[in-house]
Amino acid sequence: MSEPVFPPLLTGHPVQGGEDPFQRAQAMAALGCDAGTVVYNIQADRLRVAIVFAPEVSLQDAMAMLPLCSVGFQNALGALAPPEVAVHLDWDGPIRVNGATCGVFHVAASTDVPDDEPDWLIVGWELALLQTSDAPGENPDITALYDEGCAEVTAPQLVESWSRHTLTWLNRWQEDGNASLHAEWMGLLRGVGEPYGDKGVFLGTDERFGMLIRDGSDTHLVPLTKLLENG
Repeated sequence: MSEPVFPPLLTGHPVQGGEDPFQRAQAMAALGCDAGTVVYNIQADRLRVAIVFAPEVSLQDAMAMLPLCSVGFQNALGALAPPEVAVHLDWDGPIRVNGATCGVFHVAASTDVPDDEPDWLIVGWELALLQTSDAPGENPDITALYDEGCAEVTAPQLVESWSRHTLTWLNRWQEDGNASLHAEWMGLLRGVGEPYGDKGVFLGTDERFGMLIRDGSDTHLVPLTKLLENG
């Protein structure tokens, strides 16, 4: 299998076997690797990718990299998949293909203090390519990419396309701020206007992509920093 080719400013770093790119990227960032390092692991049944950012803004503003990478993924898969394949995102990370969970996004940073400027921030994602269950029909809410009419989409293609779309959105974000990214992301989010578990109704997101939940007459904000997975 060919390796992905990355656009300028991004550098690929493949890992093998069962190694988790998200964990490796955090270790590399802590040791001072370059921003734009993309760690990836391509296996027969799943694809895992992580990218290192070195934000020059506070953590609460740098968290925009999570929706930015998510929108980049949706744009990338949307460009490669057949037109009837629907790709949507959940606020808290899951990737939905034709309505079923197919993958998930993760985020970690060197700090969890919203006003601090992090030394690094990592966004990772993983995607099921093939179902490993002996009875996949038993879990209709869980799917894999190749079960959804995307057998022609190769993992290297998807990594390449995602890296290009993400870099394009990064440039737009640096020039325009959150506005255009927010509009794009809101159009891809599942569940807006619907109950969010037993917490209330998901109204949408604020200007920093935090979740707004209405519970009776009260509206609560859940900031994106709540999704940090720092170990």
